[in-house]
Amino acid sequence: MYKFKVGIVGPKDSVDLISDVARDFSDQMTTIPFDYETVDDIIDIVNYEHEVDVWLFSGQVPYTIAKEQGIRKQAFFPQLTGSSLTKSLLEIGYRDQRRLKNISFDTIPEHDIHETFKELGLEIDNVHILSYEGYRSIDELVSFHERLFCQGEVDVCVTCVHSVYENLKRLGVPVYRITPTRMSIRQCLTLVNQQGKTLQFQRAQIAILLIQVQQGVQQDPLSDETVSYSVHRQNLKLQEVVLNYTERVSGTFVYQGNGRFIIISTRGSIEESREVHPTSLLEDLFIITDSPTNIGVGYGTTAWQAEQNAQLALLHAKNYDEYCVFQVDENGVIEGPLRREDSIEFEFKTETKELRNQLRKAGVSVKALSKVLAVQQKLGKDSVTAVDIAKWLKMSTRNARRILYSLERIKLAEIVGEEAPTERGRPRKLYRITVDWKI
Repeated sequence: MYKFKVGIVGPKDSVDLISDVARDFSDQMTTIPFDYETVDDIIDIVNYEHEVDVWLFSGQVPYTIAKEQGIRKQAFFPQLTGSSLTKSLLEIGYRDQRRLKNISFDTIPEHDIHETFKELGLEIDNVHILSYEGYRSIDELVSFHERLFCQGEVDVCVTCVHSVYENLKRLGVPVYRITPTRMSIRQCLTLVNQQGKTLQFQRAQIAILLIQVQQGVQQDPLSDETVSYSVHRQNLKLQEVVLNYTERVSGTFVYQGNGRFIIISTRGSIEESREVHPTSLLEDLFIITDSPTNIGVGYGTTAWQAEQNAQLALLHAKNYDEYCVFQVDENGVIEGPLRREDSIEFEFKTETKELRNQLRKAGVSVKALSKVLAVQQKLGKDSVTAVDIAKWLKMSTRNARRILYSLERIKLAEIVGEEAPTERGRPRKLYRITVDWKI
């Protein structure tokens, strides 16, 4: 059975505690620890979102920072309840024999603090509280507590933030830290587990991709056949690309004729990683065809629902642009055009008259330039050779060399070195496409 992956984010001691409680759920989830030293590390941690199904943060602060970074996966954090506050008060009053007055608190809602003090029969008069939603800077929270302590208004400080706790300790301020109880962590993990079951249900859904490559009907002047050999060859290239993608998503495909394909797989296979994102298929098709190409992705609990959603998604894709992917989920929610972080765009965002004139003089089309740059991005290198272009764009090496030479002549490419050939012959020139406009 597939175990969903939970990314646990927080200071090391919090991550260790949550991971320990999560062992009770080990038959249903796999935990991936992401501990940090400062909250600034969270910005780097959320870049690994593709490795997890659900996020579990140690508290309100890391949760809020991650949300501001635009995470897309479901995220949770254990609530700091009255029992968490009571635990800290016991440490202050019972373990360390300090007076339970003249105290400063941060983060916890003022209502919860007043209610807990009332239930314990404690006076609330000399308690200072900085409650907030979302995130407050570490410096602001440290300053709040330090100022009150230096002015003699409080004897001890209580914080919910690990970095604030460490900073106040270094300043010699008596400080305690409120952390979630094992019970509140377990309650939060129960919610995470429910979300995981929902994800497992979604992974099992049927996924249907409808691919449409717009092909004009061609007449071979030397034959009575409606479709020429060149169209057959093009269809074989398209089928090879679609077949390769279908194999990667463990699916099956059918060629329905006239540039139309249908791929049947599962949602889990399609959403497994960025490498099999539907845009990767669109990019591969874009490189080998000049024809407008659109993909509609449909999810559903039945094949009929998935196909209807894929038809709707394809319609939206066609109406939006010549090259794009839309998807419709089981609830009828339409999303698109879909993008990956590293996806290739298919048109110049900035087309200047100067650029068009340069390309016209060189005898290179905007689309040809965008395809060459797409190959450079696809290879993940800063340079390409004529052999690379010829292989990916299915053209002669001579033609590819002419395009690169023309781009270099109008300063849209530069020679950055040479590559030794695998066989006898001259070294291959390495070109770097230097267009400033993102395509």
